[in-house]
Amino acid sequence: MTPDRIVEFAEELTRVAAAGGGAKALATHLSDAIGVGVLVEDAEWRHVATAGKGSLPATARGQKNGRAHTVPIAAGANQLGFLSVFPGPEGIDDDLTRIVRLAAAAIALELSREADGGRSRRRTFWERLIGGAYHEHSSAREDASARGIALASHYVCVALEAEAGADEDHAPALAELRALAADIFRSGEADVGIIERGVTLLVLMPAAREVDAENAKTAALLLPKSAAKRKPGLRIAGGVAPTVGALEAKRGVAGAEAALAITRRIYGIGRVAAFDELGAYPLLYTGAGVDHLQRLAESVLAPLRAYDEKHQTELERTLALYFSTGQNVKTTAAALNVHRHTVFYRLRQINDISGRSLESAHDQLTLRLAIAIDALHNQH
Repeated sequence: MTPDRIVEFAEELTRVAAAGGGAKALATHLSDAIGVGVLVEDAEWRHVATAGKGSLPATARGQKNGRAHTVPIAAGANQLGFLSVFPGPEGIDDDLTRIVRLAAAAIALELSREADGGRSRRRTFWERLIGGAYHEHSSAREDASARGIALASHYVCVALEAEAGADEDHAPALAELRALAADIFRSGEADVGIIERGVTLLVLMPAAREVDAENAKTAALLLPKSAAKRKPGLRIAGGVAPTVGALEAKRGVAGAEAALAITRRIYGIGRVAAFDELGAYPLLYTGAGVDHLQRLAESVLAPLRAYDEKHQTELERTLALYFSTGQNVKTTAAALNVHRHTVFYRLRQINDISGRSLESAHDQLTLRLAIAIDALHNQH
């Protein structure tokens, strides 16, 4: 790379920084200039931004065999983070090393600004997004980019709370929860939104693909166990909403907060639950019209109906009779003209196929409600 090209690169870094592009935009400029994957991490090796094509590791910490070329991001003696490029040293000559160091210096300036206003600028975007301020995806994307945020097309919204006594300050527990969430919820293709709302921490996980949504949901559901391993004593409750488009983040947050409230009231602290797996409770909590009730019944009974149709069985009918007879197996067997052992076998099948246990009061409520709604509103 010629000296003039290095100067041009430095001048463009200045223009990107002056425009408020942030670490993400600066990393993208570096990636475009030398054709490498770029990973920006803070001083604790936590994700800040990525750029470039290809698969990047969650962290460059401990990378060996020359896979990553890492330089510190520093302002004087203040260590702010690390800038890593992929591939490693074999693909980086002296001129490219200078380019990387220039980018690290520009990112250091940007990260220094965060202590004053950078985080505030990003937080303002996320608050506007979940407040429904954007009506077009293009305007949301442009505003996000100007604040150094890579916006995804879809998100999984998670609402979390950490346990604190009635007279205790929630701030320490919330700070621990935020640090844990920032460490666990990561994305290589778009930025994760983390916003504090009172004592609740809201996390917006990018989910452009179905696999991203499943991974985000799984990470959220396992968070109490992750917390127990990493931060003993930190007990968490949470709710996970179904995937929504970026402009529907307000609805996603509302769903996550509803799931959190239900989870805390029904199961207490120490559990994260998904809105669409809470059965009847979301409808009872939010209030629902006939359409929502029918959709619940259909989703709950669909696996049993599919099995009955495929195998010419009577699982749905058995369940309805079991409830109508006060869960009396003998009477149910007589009504079906089968042996009572057959009823016991079918009940075990219902547990397995529906994914809900008749031994659980919460699952049984959902199954009972589905049968009742179907009897009232649907014609077969």
